[in-house]
Amino acid sequence: MERCAWAQDNEKMKIYHDTVWGVPEYDDQRLFRKLVLDMNQAGLSWQTILNKSENFDRAYEGFDIKKVAAFDQQKIEELMQDEGIIRYRRKIEAAVSNAQLVLKIQEEVGSFSEYLWSFVDGTPVDGQRKTAEEIPATNELSDALAKDLKKRGFKFVGSTTIYAFMQAVGMLNDHELTCFRHDEVKEV
Repeated sequence: MERCAWAQDNEKMKIYHDTVWGVPEYDDQRLFRKLVLDMNQAGLSWQTILNKSENFDRAYEGFDIKKVAAFDQQKIEELMQDEGIIRYRRKIEAAVSNAQLVLKIQEEVGSFSEYLWSFVDGTPVDGQRKTAEEIPATNELSDALAKDLKKRGFKFVGSTTIYAFMQAVGMLNDHELTCFRHDEVKEV
């Protein structure tokens, strides 16, 4: 079975690649979770975040958007002491603020999912990548989504972070054409 080049390193990466990455996601809570994890990845490897994902789930109370939106200074201080997550105050505070903004989007649009997927007209964009080298760090879609998120007040949502997010949640199908998952995720 051939996989994308980046997913060859270890078993956790293979499992993530084979079961999660690139599968279209429409659940608001899971989309918010992935956004927070991608925000925390900035400057780090995905492997680091993947290894800490269970700790993030615990620390951020399952990424329940309303609960995270209600985190107060005491909870932020608790998170700053949690060695199982990335203890960067600005990223923790951004997760709380971004949760509050997700709630606003839900009120305005109906769901966070509808808002996000509107940037690709509700349909995954197939990148038709032959090799990993062909995959850009950003594109016009990630630029547009990042710009709109920033305009709404979101933090740690640069175009590179948003491109990775869009790949992971299936908005962009960047599985290499030779990868067994490329065609599978199109059928989900």
